[in-house]
Amino acid sequence: MPELPEVETFVRQLRPACVGQRIAGVTLRWPRHIATPGPRQFRRRIRGQVITALDRRGKFLVFSLTTDALLIHLKMSGDLQVVPNGKPGKHDHTIFHFEDNTELRFNDTRKFGRVYLVGNPDEVTGGLGPEPLARSFTADKLGDLLAARRRPLKPLLLDQTVLAGVGNIYADEALHRARLHPQRRSDSLAPVEVRALWRSLRRTLNLAIRHNGSSIDWMYRGGEHQNHLRVYGRAGEPCLTCGKPIRHITLGGRSTHFCPHCQRL
Repeated sequence: MPELPEVETFVRQLRPACVGQRIAGVTLRWPRHIATPGPRQFRRRIRGQVITALDRRGKFLVFSLTTDALLIHLKMSGDLQVVPNGKPGKHDHTIFHFEDNTELRFNDTRKFGRVYLVGNPDEVTGGLGPEPLARSFTADKLGDLLAARRRPLKPLLLDQTVLAGVGNIYADEALHRARLHPQRRSDSLAPVEVRALWRSLRRTLNLAIRHNGSSIDWMYRGGEHQNHLRVYGRAGEPCLTCGKPIRHITLGGRSTHFCPHCQRL
């Protein structure tokens, strides 16, 4: 699933081609893409609205429109492209037609993606935690979040109600940079460890954005951060810090990679 860096890359790539566009209509080849409102109302309500801004909240792309907000979650296999009008591909399930004869195509092989049209983005994103790259997200705020919970670090970082946008890849990477074991309990961290995690989260995410995200498989293309991963997907390979083999476990139902020497429990 695309995580914060991949979604941020989509936003930055799509913004020049989308902002200022008037939506002439929408083709729904897979109506179940639309989470709210119903497909008929969605078509009627979005027609004629202009995209005034494009931003990201967590793993959502947020299109500000003349009246409403359009939110798209790519889920497992979603892809978005602005292309000239033409014959849609097999998996182009939701297509937004612009007045300049281009269109925004939501390609989604597995059909898990979701589209929302709401009056206020908070109707969808209101339950998300803070943005880890926001200026307002300080080490002290992270410390408060961790201290208020008694959970292993890795599953906690993946909880979108605690922290928005962090997923499996970058949780592993950030914990390795901070030299923290993924099973370490969140309320056990000393202030110096909290600050190390805060710095590593921001450094890890910013580096991935600089590399346009990670292209691990066919579900996300165009990134190159997979060439810079320290632990994720490297089970059995030497740690880039100490040379010991990277270990793989399942934690909270998710594949987890760490160095047992650098990240002692």
